[in-house]
Amino acid sequence: MVDNNTDSRNLPDEIASRCLECPKGAEGTCEEGGCASCARACHEPPRGKLYATNWLDGISDASDYEMVEVQFKNTRKGYYRNSSHLDLHLGDMVAVEASPGHDVGEVTMVGKLVGLQIRKANLKPDHEFKRIFRIARPSDLEKFAQAKAREQETMIRSRKIAEELNLNMKIGDVEYQGDGAKAIFYYIADERVDFRKLIRVLADTFHVRIEMKQIGARQEAGRIGGIGPCGRPLCCSSWMTGFVSVATSAARFQDLSMNPQKLAGQCAKLKCCLNFEVDTYMEASKSLPPRDVPLETKDATYYHFKSDILSGEMTYSTDKHVPVNCVTIPARRVAEIIALNKNGEKVDALSNAGAASESRKEFVDLVGQENINRFDKSRKRRKKKPSQQGTPQHDRQAKAEGRQRAERQQPRQEGAPKREGRQRQPRKPKDAAQKQQQNKNTQNQKNEK
Repeated sequence: MVDNNTDSRNLPDEIASRCLECPKGAEGTCEEGGCASCARACHEPPRGKLYATNWLDGISDASDYEMVEVQFKNTRKGYYRNSSHLDLHLGDMVAVEASPGHDVGEVTMVGKLVGLQIRKANLKPDHEFKRIFRIARPSDLEKFAQAKAREQETMIRSRKIAEELNLNMKIGDVEYQGDGAKAIFYYIADERVDFRKLIRVLADTFHVRIEMKQIGARQEAGRIGGIGPCGRPLCCSSWMTGFVSVATSAARFQDLSMNPQKLAGQCAKLKCCLNFEVDTYMEASKSLPPRDVPLETKDATYYHFKSDILSGEMTYSTDKHVPVNCVTIPARRVAEIIALNKNGEKVDALSNAGAASESRKEFVDLVGQENINRFDKSRKRRKKKPSQQGTPQHDRQAKAEGRQRAERQQPRQEGAPKREGRQRQPRKPKDAAQKQQQNKNTQNQKNEK
């Protein structure tokens, strides 16, 4: 967070370039309390699960509504009265009234939306709201940074003190007030703890005013964070802003295994995600027939074994405790069999084989039915014949071809008789006419000689 009264020449390049766009920032100093075009632009927009979306940004500002929402550490928020009518914007660090002294927090909401946030927090109209003193000065921010640097060391020492006093509690975090005059100790305890002696020892050790605040295991898990069994960050540390009690009935409605190791989260409590789909399951289960009614057939009696609530299918078994001869049928068929059994009729089988089965429409991908490479030319590669090099037959052929090549290249001597090659034998005629014609040709050749 950048201070409003900081010299723009000492800021990083990215922020200094924005400050130089302002005439006052170009001179090297910003106005007391900041200005809309320079110091306000240096503040990054707030992000996180504790921030509400300011959908009235640019429409409603601090001048329209007197109340301002200010956030501190560990999900602690407060609503303060802007009695001085300061021009506040999201991300500003302000000094607010505290008991005793003052505290430093960040402005997270201004305008008429603060009224909706106050109503959401269930604060009564006659609630006494404290006021905002000023926009935090450099001295306030420096003192706040010094107090914040002491938090880790204070938490470690306070844990040792609680262990020496044999207190069954865990100190999860420590938050110092902006002026360093007060410290809030967040602790977790399963049972009621008498920490009166602990407060006296902590006050003598750290010389500050002590306030003990108990938090639950869910708040502790949300503060620390982690990765859930689904592979995603914990809901309580990423987007959840409030915690709703989770009962084991939510797992029963969804037919989940009542294994505590699978139903518990990292906080050792029931997972918050059990409540996400329980309403859908409860609405879908209303259309299913009663499960405690057995189905009578001519062969045997079937008892309910399990149900697939969302798909509307029920599985029945011939034994109450063991899955034997299981048959899965739609809930509509179960309702028909129950109605027939009430009239004293027994069906031949649970599955209605005689009825025409409903034809399910198959998925047809009209867009992707053609391959994207259908216009590419297919290149067929010729298969290479297996090499015969090294075989005896290949060696004989190579020698014969070499001998014939040498004889062709060697010049023939004068008077040397020509090499007589093999005379091809005439093919045998297939019929008598061809044979007679061949004999005549042979006789003519003899006469010419």
